[in-house]
Amino acid sequence: MDIKGLTDEILAGKRLKRGEDLSFFKDCDLAELRSGADRIRAAYSGDKVDLCSIISGRGGKCGENCKFCAQSAHNHTNCDVFDFKDEDEIVAMARSNQEEGVDRFAIVDSGYGPSDTDFEKIIKVVERMHKELKIELCCSLGFMTSEQFHRLHVAGITGIHNNIETSRRFFPHICTTHTFDDKIANIRRAQAEGLAVCSGGIIGMGEDWDDRIDMALTLSELHIKSIPINSLMPIKGTPLENLPRLSEDDILRTIAIFRFINPEADIRLAGGRALMSDNGKCTFSSGASASITGNMLTTSGSTIKQDRAMLAELGRDITPDWERPEEERWDYNFKWKGEAV
Repeated sequence: MDIKGLTDEILAGKRLKRGEDLSFFKDCDLAELRSGADRIRAAYSGDKVDLCSIISGRGGKCGENCKFCAQSAHNHTNCDVFDFKDEDEIVAMARSNQEEGVDRFAIVDSGYGPSDTDFEKIIKVVERMHKELKIELCCSLGFMTSEQFHRLHVAGITGIHNNIETSRRFFPHICTTHTFDDKIANIRRAQAEGLAVCSGGIIGMGEDWDDRIDMALTLSELHIKSIPINSLMPIKGTPLENLPRLSEDDILRTIAIFRFINPEADIRLAGGRALMSDNGKCTFSSGASASITGNMLTTSGSTIKQDRAMLAELGRDITPDWERPEEERWDYNFKWKGEAV
């Protein structure tokens, strides 16, 4: 495969589709692939790097059996277990992250979905943050009804995070308490409300390259605007604790592939940065255009200050979205168009 030629075609409007032979991605020259992905990133995302941060609103005791997760009650980890955090603590962290120049702030909740009591707490704190702060607000709350998505939207939420985790084929190998189709339906409910959806997954769970390519295609078919790529950091006490860690080359190849298949999305560096020699700096010349920053959920990441310094050194634009003119901001006005997945 002529990677430079394919890059030119992508820049001219070609989009890779399910059914095409994409096996060349598995073993094509990595340097050429990264270079092409970076050209696509520059054309569609420019130099802007979107930074998001998260707070774990409630921790542990999740009834879902995801094999990778420290939060699952089915696993035996040392994950902190706590009830929904105090409103002032959440607002204080959001304010601090805004002052440090983060684009958006997300509340993450452990479990299939929030209890009625916790949901009302979430609505209250979102309304307060929306009133007092400028930072964009997102959440990752599991499975919710259309009515709940609507209430979150009205309260001030603009983005919903809901990972598909992996390919349709491999999904039953990592979770059986809900299905891949449950994930897709949840994403469509959020999109139907007019919320932007951030959805990606985890690599290094035992899947193969075909699974990774398939996941990228599914996200393209769903028109996902923000795609976080996590590299598994095996956690003791989970069924995946003894899996080998990914190589840096495999992580970079994955990010570049996702950029080729999803040229207009933000490919977001997420968990597992410690697997790379430069803490992920190299991904920003391989197709990445966004990053989770600050405190990660259960594995250590980089500080906001460190990330902004690294990106500034690369000459990237780290002006927060909320400081930009309206016409230059990330497009939240996105709805699923109804294409079959």
